[in-house]
Amino acid sequence: MYVKVRVKANARREEFEKVSETSFKISVREKAQEDAANRRVVELVAAHFKVPIKSVRIIRGHRTSSKVLSF
Repeated sequence: MYVKVRVKANARREEFEKVSETSFKISVREKAQEDAANRRVVELVAAHFKVPIKSVRIIRGHRTSSKVLSF
């Protein structure tokens, strides 16, 4: 399954907002340095869909705020 995600790094609080069935807005407290924000996004998506963290992968958007993840 593919999921589109719009990420806001370095936010005041973490939020996970569903925009559509396969599209989400995620705010994370981690900064977009040393892959910290990407790791937290993967953790949140895995927890939301109840899948193992290792099964979630970033397909597109490793260095941008718009990402496509698969699991």
